[in-house]
Amino acid sequence: MTRLLDGKRAIIYGAGGGIGGGVARTFAREGATVFLAGRTKTTLNQVADEITASGGLAHVAVVDALDEEAVEAHATSVVEQAGGIDVSFNLTTRGDAQGTPLVEMTADDLLRAVVNGLRSNFLTARAAGRRMIEQRSGVILHLNSASGDGAMPGMGSTGPADAATESFMRYLAAEMGPFGVRVCGIWTAGVHETLLKEKLAAVGGKDVPDPQIVDQMIAGMAALRRTPRLADVAEAATFLASDRAAGMTGTMLNVTCGLVLK
Repeated sequence: MTRLLDGKRAIIYGAGGGIGGGVARTFAREGATVFLAGRTKTTLNQVADEITASGGLAHVAVVDALDEEAVEAHATSVVEQAGGIDVSFNLTTRGDAQGTPLVEMTADDLLRAVVNGLRSNFLTARAAGRRMIEQRSGVILHLNSASGDGAMPGMGSTGPADAATESFMRYLAAEMGPFGVRVCGIWTAGVHETLLKEKLAAVGGKDVPDPQIVDQMIAGMAALRRTPRLADVAEAATFLASDRAAGMTGTMLNVTCGLVLK
C-alpha cells in the first residue's frame, strides 16, 4: 500500500519537542526518511529510537535553528546523504511571553519571540528553499497559533511573533511558487499533550493555572468543545507535506478545533 510520504526526505527542526516528535513519528509512519534536528540530543534520540523500532528511518543531528552556519551545514549534509530535501518543517520554540499587559512588558520579552521565530524560520526555510529550487520541488512548513490575525488580551509577544513569521512565509510562497516549491503553515493552539505545567509556566509565568484548567478553558472557547490533539496536528502536517496538497501554497491549515473560526 502506498503511503502519503513514501520516498520523501524531511527535515524537522525542534523534533525533540512534543509537537515535533509527534510530526516526526507520523511522517516516518507514512514513509518519509526523517532528519531530526534540535538542540538536545537526548530527546532527539528518544524520538529516533521510537521511529526505528517501528520500522522507520530517522537520523539525528544537533542543530541550533538560530545558528546560520549550522543550519546551512546541516542542509548540505542532508542533501549529500539523501540526495535532496522534500520537506522542511520548523517547530522550534521562540521564547513567547504571555500574561503580562503590553504596557508593562519589557522590550526584550516582546521582541524575543518575534526575533527568534522570524530568524529561525527564515534560516531554515532559506536553507531548504535553496536546495528545493535546484530540484524544482519541495514543501516548506511552519506552525503558529493564529494570534497574528486577531487580538486577545494577555497574549503578549505571541501575536506579533505569529504575524511576522506568517507574513514572511506568504511572501516566500509567492517567490518560490514558480520553482514548484510550496510554502504552507498550520494554525493550532493548546495542543492537549503539550499542556504541561513547566511548559505553561515558561510562557505564562509561575502563576499560570494547572494544565487541566487551561485545557478546559481552551475547550470551552473552541467550536468543537475540545482542544486539538497531537494526532490532529501531525496528520494535518502529513497531508500538507504530501502530493495530495499539491494545489495548496501561501495558506494556513486551521487545526484549532474551532478556537479560531476563519
